[in-house]
Amino acid sequence: MAAAHNKSELMKVTAKEWDRIYPLLKDLPEELAVLPDEEGFSIKDVVVHRAHWIGLFLRCYHDGWETLDALFPKKSYRRSDLKRYSLALRQREKDVSWPEALARLDAAQEELVALIDTLSDAQLYGGPMAGSHNSWSTGRWAEAAGPSHLRLALKYVRKRLRDMKQ
Repeated sequence: MAAAHNKSELMKVTAKEWDRIYPLLKDLPEELAVLPDEEGFSIKDVVVHRAHWIGLFLRCYHDGWETLDALFPKKSYRRSDLKRYSLALRQREKDVSWPEALARLDAAQEELVALIDTLSDAQLYGGPMAGSHNSWSTGRWAEAAGPSHLRLALKYVRKRLRDMKQ
């Protein structure tokens, strides 16, 4: 569910979620970041995935939704398509180092914040995002790609760190 309904709230939730996860990530040793869980996923994989989705939103905003339509063969895709896409992304990005994963996430976050900062409340929440094939506003899409994804990543990172201590 969306937490933000205007630019100020979106900036706050974006900063809040970043400030919660980034300190954990930047101090995490690479040997822990790349350690796979029982399903073969690592914290690094999750970080690369989150950076990718922020970047995908930014490309869709700047270049149009044809970017997304090129990745998913139908304009109205289902959640079930996302798992296959995510697995292919993980395979494609398996050789990304931990420092590179962090750099990608940091750069994506900076670009997301910069975009939000340039847009007005009306541009963010005045109606559906152009070309999005649904009723979500640009602000809602930005929140889904950025802070909502970071919130989910934080849950995963905390669980993995707890599991590693046991």
